[in-house]
Amino acid sequence: MASESSVWQHKPWWCQPWSIALTAFSVTAGSWLLLHRYWLTGLVGLPMMTWMTFFIFIYPRLMAEGELAESPDGPTAKISEG
Repeated sequence: MASESSVWQHKPWWCQPWSIALTAFSVTAGSWLLLHRYWLTGLVGLPMMTWMTFFIFIYPRLMAEGELAESPDGPTAKISEG
């Protein structure tokens, strides 16, 4: 978990989890408030929620795995020691 939080320490304020979630929910809600069409709000909301899910959940995990693979104490170091 410590690796995941370090990912966000290097990002500007507009690329933090709270700002990503706020943007996705605001755009989706704004679509509904302006247009009042379920299908159009769905067309707007689906890519926004996909984008939000990727950057809040998948991206930090990929970065942590990449850092683990690049570190000298990574998984291959334990195999060669044992």
